[in-house]
Amino acid sequence: MKKLLFVIMCVLALLIGAYPLIYAFVEQKHTFLGSKSPEVLHNIIWKTAFFAHIIFGGIALFIGWRQFGTSFRNKYIKIHRKLGSVYVIAVVISSVSAIYMGFYANGGIISVIGFISLGCIWLMTTLMAVGQIRKGNIVMHQQFMIYSYACTFAAVTLRLWYPLLANITGDPENSYIAVAWLCWVPNLLIAYFINKKIAAI
Repeated sequence: MKKLLFVIMCVLALLIGAYPLIYAFVEQKHTFLGSKSPEVLHNIIWKTAFFAHIIFGGIALFIGWRQFGTSFRNKYIKIHRKLGSVYVIAVVISSVSAIYMGFYANGGIISVIGFISLGCIWLMTTLMAVGQIRKGNIVMHQQFMIYSYACTFAAVTLRLWYPLLANITGDPENSYIAVAWLCWVPNLLIAYFINKKIAAI
């Protein structure tokens, strides 16, 4: 069951990690950008932040899952470190961009707070993971990275929760407001229980 869940997580991460490619093939009005006002779309800083967020967030999602295999880490420690460096750089760029974008989130203040909180926690847990490995605290490093990737994986859970809630409630706007929190809070709770189990070993 654990292996099956891990495989499902990896497949979803790879699919959503490649999501930014859609903007090269699909008209803007049929993408997330179609939901933004002309004022926001003409904001060069916002648009730059948007593409930085989805491209580097996609990279983090695409490579992050590979870091959690114990046998892979032990056998290819140099690759693990290089991938880790790329992951951290990608998260820093994507999370800072996300925090800025959060102020323009659809759905009002509740969504704004939800997405900004996600961006801040994503950035902090990643940087704390870096700090712990530099101190030689491997277990703490692993635990913070689990929290970090739980935030990264919000890109996947957002795209699972939103259509589900929108179809059930018939209310896309309020569904999006709920998803601003649902896409990451349950992920962090799952990460907490995973880390609790690791600590008990």
